Amino acid sequence: MHEVSAMAEIVVERASKSFGGKLAIDDVSLTVNDGEFLVLLGPSGCGKTTLLRAIAGLGMVDSGRVTIGGRDVTYLPAGDREISMVFQSYAIFPHMSVRGNIGFGLRMSKTPGDVIEERVEEAAALLHIEDLLDRKPSAMSGGQRQRVAVARALAMKAEVLLMDEPLSNLDALLRLEMRAELKRLLAEVNATTIYVTHDQIEALSMGDRVAVMREGVLQQVDRPSVVYDNPSNQFVGGFIGNPPMNFLDGVVKHAGGKVAVDLAGQAVTVGPSAPELDPYAGRAIRLGIRAENMETLATPAEDALRVRVDVVEPLGAQNLLTVTLRSDGPARHPMKVSTHPTFGAAAGQELWIRFPPEQIRWIDPQHRAGFALKALYLARYNPNPRLAEPTPATPRRFCKVRAAKAVRMPANHKP
Repeated sequence: MHEVSAMAEIVVERASKSFGGKLAIDDVSLTVNDGEFLVLLGPSGCGKTTLLRAIAGLGMVDSGRVTIGGRDVTYLPAGDREISMVFQSYAIFPHMSVRGNIGFGLRMSKTPGDVIEERVEEAAALLHIEDLLDRKPSAMSGGQRQRVAVARALAMKAEVLLMDEPLSNLDALLRLEMRAELKRLLAEVNATTIYVTHDQIEALSMGDRVAVMREGVLQQVDRPSVVYDNPSNQFVGGFIGNPPMNFLDGVVKHAGGKVAVDLAGQAVTVGPSAPELDPYAGRAIRLGIRAENMETLATPAEDALRVRVDVVEPLGAQNLLTVTLRSDGPARHPMKVSTHPTFGAAAGQELWIRFPPEQIRWIDPQHRAGFALKALYLARYNPNPRLAEPTPATPRRFCKVRAAKAVRMPANHKP
């Protein structure tokens, strides 16, 4: 199959777009490397589709710049950008056969007939729909129609492939099948791909990198494992993960030569030292931890917190417990805890939970976006050295939040 040229890098520089005075994308800067599969992830209305359309030429930015392969395409029409796009609604023509739909873009670009036929059959074979070339869309399933839409995009052999929630109309089982198929296919054609979705499972399982958006602003851009394990702020930690990351408010204390965090009268010992928490001694801090990263015990143990089981949800491969941290006062502190299915737990039972210090993520609760204490240093995980250069733009690219310019660490903070 055709491989794109080395000139397929996409660069968005300080792009903004508003509708009716409301910012849809807010000063976004993003680089997608040659042959990379980048996923734009975020809730509905976060600006991800608006950004994709700006790259595609279907909606121009109000300010900023878009380049593809080093060529400024900011104000070029979509037809002159040498891209292919796959839409959520498939956008295939009901009166045309599969063959006609796949070859439609090629005919519009006046490609010779023999080349069209060759590319149509090649794309159909990649999507395993070569036996359906003479069928009309009305006689096809949703999954087959989606394959036709992808085949049409691939037949163009464009340098850039843009996909706007292409699997969202499929049922869960078919979506799972198509997710694996698309990942294999896109790795084979080596196209530079931007894939928009609100489905975090798609984002984490398919992308080389994930760009998380909220209210038009990039929150974090990094490898899926880094975004999941080291969220740049509370929104990312709470949005990604099923269940989302647990967050508990406490106070940093130093006692007996150890650093601990008091959570509703119970202490989480962090260790003999915790440099990132030193500026917060005696002050509020927010603890974040994933449900699967806690150790669940049936009997009391050192450094374990006493909890009460409210709900047990058997999920087959695991049990998901909703527990409440026992406190001295009336306040409730619910958490989600994942356990092995053989671990005995019942509603109303008392258990003990231990937080491994290396699994805890610390959040500054005074920052309105829930700024992660180590978020500025996530750039070291990025495989692209150009994106990890210690320039003033690095924090914006990796953990920008709407109030980024107002972020101030404590005066005595030492990273």
